[in-house]
Amino acid sequence: MDLAYPFRTDQSRHEGVRPVQIWGLRLFYFLMLIFVAPNAWGVLLDHRGDWDPLHAVTWAVWATYPTLAVFALFKPLRWLPLMLFTLGYKAVFLGFVAAPLWLAGTMEGSSAQPVAESFLALPLLALVVPWAYVWKTYVRADRTA
Repeated sequence: MDLAYPFRTDQSRHEGVRPVQIWGLRLFYFLMLIFVAPNAWGVLLDHRGDWDPLHAVTWAVWATYPTLAVFALFKPLRWLPLMLFTLGYKAVFLGFVAAPLWLAGTMEGSSAQPVAESFLALPLLALVVPWAYVWKTYVRADRTA
């Protein structure tokens, strides 16, 4: 049994991305699917009356991206932009909403607290992203789309 296998790159599989990162991505896609999607779809399906447009967009996005995670379970690298979107919006929320509240000492008991707490796994999420692959594929891509 090769204990180092999950941490080694294999050019013949997953475009050289380490297996541990592939399985980490799949784990986070799965967590999105089972925790975020049911909650968001529940809010959308149970809502009565007129929507505030901003809240409607928020719930629509929160219902859509974890639902797309179904496809990402099978093709984790192809759906990596979904994970980058997730990283981005969570980092923006923590930086622009949660951090100022925390620094002002007003985070405790605020409506932002449970959201911020659920986003604290962001560093773990960033660890499973294959950043060399992101750089090679999305930043330094030689092909034009």
